[in-house]
Amino acid sequence: MAEIVCIIGNKGGTGKTTLSHMLCQGMGLLGQRSVCVLTDTHREPLDPEGRRYLVADARTREALGKVVDKIRSLPGWLGVIDGGGNRTEMDRKLYGLASLVLLPFRDSHEDIRTVIRDLEMFPRAWAIPAQWPTNLWQQEAAQKTIREHLGKHADRILPPVSALSASKLLLQRNIPAKLPTPLGNACRALAYQILEMLEIDCEPPMVEVEDEAAAVSAGEAAMPAVDRCDPASTTDPVRH
Repeated sequence: MAEIVCIIGNKGGTGKTTLSHMLCQGMGLLGQRSVCVLTDTHREPLDPEGRRYLVADARTREALGKVVDKIRSLPGWLGVIDGGGNRTEMDRKLYGLASLVLLPFRDSHEDIRTVIRDLEMFPRAWAIPAQWPTNLWQQEAAQKTIREHLGKHADRILPPVSALSASKLLLQRNIPAKLPTPLGNACRALAYQILEMLEIDCEPPMVEVEDEAAAVSAGEAAMPAVDRCDPASTTDPVRH
């Protein structure tokens, strides 16, 4: 039976859609088969052409049921459901059918207040810092905020996914034939982390090295796109 990962949360703009596509792209790069499922009625389906994963339109309850049933009938596949924002009842429904639930949140007090409520509402869910700052000073400030406000949930916070400007390319209706190397590395790292949590065997991803001149021209940060929060404030996720 296929695994279902749901990316949900009661606040919009936390990076759910970006994270969904990054995860599916990473799965494809690691040789895994996946489907990115759209449920947000305010978004339009993206063209699957050129992607390393399938795209499914499940913006109605009937369509969602059919898509989930189809994914579950495909052994070895992974369904990644983008839950959209500000839809508590939909989040409850997706939580009930998911193998793994992710709650992305950004470096803002509003996001943190919301993710605290979501963690309490969904006890099996994991919080994942998304679009996280890459500047060292901003990182330290963000980690301090996590320690102060999310301390009691520290064992349910995953390593952050750093802000990466190239990630917006995955949200274009038609993606470029070649995506930047830092984006590929970030997608692989995220996908490998989720595969480990789902206890799905996979070789550790190789980090591709980009030519320095190309990296500068692309304007991407040189630091890894997935990094761990302050070890004093978080622990490794329990494999389940």
